Amino acid sequence: MPTRAPKGDLFAAVTANHPIRTGIGGWTYAPWRKNFYPDGLTQKRELEYASRHLRAIEINGTFYGAQKPATYARWASETPEGFVFSLKAPRYVTEGKRLADTEKGIRGFVEGGLSEMGDRLGPILWQLPPSRPFDADDLDAFLALLPAKLEGKPLRHVLEVRHPSFLSDDYVALARKHRIPTVFTDSPDYPSLADITGDFTYARLMRSEDKIATGYIDKDLDAWASRAERWAGGEDNPDLPHVAVAAPKTSPRDVFVFFISAAKHRNPAAAMALQKRIDATHKSSR
Repeated sequence: MPTRAPKGDLFAAVTANHPIRTGIGGWTYAPWRKNFYPDGLTQKRELEYASRHLRAIEINGTFYGAQKPATYARWASETPEGFVFSLKAPRYVTEGKRLADTEKGIRGFVEGGLSEMGDRLGPILWQLPPSRPFDADDLDAFLALLPAKLEGKPLRHVLEVRHPSFLSDDYVALARKHRIPTVFTDSPDYPSLADITGDFTYARLMRSEDKIATGYIDKDLDAWASRAERWAGGEDNPDLPHVAVAAPKTSPRDVFVFFISAAKHRNPAAAMALQKRIDATHKSSR
């Protein structure tokens, strides 16, 4: 008999509006059926299960092509209140010749059914390829095209840059002008900048290790919990790589931390271990 997915877990004692959300990329990955999903859980219930142990999931499938409105609606219906998805925008938008000419592609994706996700719709991630250098005029025009609302509801956009030329004061100034967050990509393969450029913070951590059950040693998880708390409190983390001067303290902000790639089979455990630390801090401060 199939194992039943739990109904509460991390959400049981936590409000739906928790400012810090940890998660993973996707929910369909065969090795997770050995160390995350319980034996007997059917594949069609994996999202139901994952969304009750994590607070967010970054969907990579939309990077390869937009989905049907009914698919977005189904994903949302399988998740509990307070859970959100981050969607990677299609690569046909971000990998074209000129970003300034992508209005049709942007509108087609955003208005092609995302509203069906309702309050489960979190940030939209626009990932630029490693081959695209910083072009201030082109990027300025692109960021101006990103819609602020969908059917009257605010949208949140976040930009991931992968070319070293983005490690510049000019880029940081431009991102701040548009108030769009820059992904902090903790990866040895891509440029990492933790400069605060928007109203929320988004990190993609890519250093989980196979030999560690939780992907990261306790010391590193403790450090990331502290950083997430500082970000949520409106502070910067000057210990991380910056291009510009660390930003002054602002009002509290939402924080998204995803464990991506590296030792992928360890990432659910890493996300849950980090969230447990963060929840313990919030519980003790009440």
